[in-house]
This record gives sequence, C-alpha cells and structure tokens, in this order.
Amino acid sequence: MRRFDILIDVQDERFIKNGIDEALIVACKDALLSVVLPKVDFLNLNKDFLLNLALSDNQTVQALNKEFRGLDKPTNVLSFANIDDPFFETMLENENDVELGDVIVAFETLLKEAQELEIDLKSHFCHLWVHGMLHILGYDHMIEAERLEMESLEIEILKKLQIENPYQE
Repeated sequence: MRRFDILIDVQDERFIKNGIDEALIVACKDALLSVVLPKVDFLNLNKDFLLNLALSDNQTVQALNKEFRGLDKPTNVLSFANIDDPFFETMLENENDVELGDVIVAFETLLKEAQELEIDLKSHFCHLWVHGMLHILGYDHMIEAERLEMESLEIEILKKLQIENPYQE
C-alpha cells in the first residue's frame, strides 16, 4: 500500500460542531490499518486506496437504506463495499488507484445512540466509523464466527484510540 486516503463529504455540519473532524477520522483509519494490514492481503499491494466517508443525516441515510437494503428507516452507519463488486479483482489487478467504497454515518442516530448508551459522541462515532471501514475491507457479522472476529477487531482498534470496549456489559 502506498497511500490510504479518506475523502470526507461533510453533509451535516453538526459533526464538525461536535468535534468530529478530519484529525479524528484519520486517527481511526490509522488505528484500523495498524491492526488489519497484516490480515487484509490486498492492502499490501503497491496501490493507492481511497475510501469515501459521508457525514450525513437520518433523512439521507433512510433514503439509502430504503433504496439499497429495502429498510425504510434510518440506521447509524451504512457501508457500500466495492470488494462486493464482481469487478473488484480486475480493478485490483489493473488500477493503481483503487476506490474501496463508501461509508455514510447519520448524525441524529449517532447522537441518539450515544445518549442512550451514555457514552461520548466522538467515541461512538469512532466505533461506527471503524465498523464501517471493516465492512469495506470485507468483514461481516452475519454469522456468529464472523461477528466474533469483527467485534474482536473493533475492540482492538478502539483500544488503540483509548476507547473502551463497546461490547462490554
């Protein structure tokens, strides 16, 4: 990997007003890479990688959730991974610049969950952002073994950011 850039699209300024900025986003990405680099083979190719992050709102996320998942409700984070595209392997072979996909976070749901869980908003954002990036890299939680692996990675990554285990009781 030569570079791993994040293209940030601030659609809702409340993220910035609450301290969720480029420095925090990059810190989360760097913590993630320090953990997953040895585990995700394609990241070790001599390529530049790009990931899109939209800091959005419930209305936008609900529309995307309805269109792409058939669920007419907002959610905290959506990930659209190019690794799921049948042409991803061809792109890896032929392109020097590889776009990995899109992560979209909904501010209102982020805030509501942080308040309900009585946790810091920035910490909860980091958890959702890390969760979304792991989906982009091919991790999932649909079956128990995959869920446990993904949660373990999230815990390890968040620990590097001095964020407590979000799965502890």
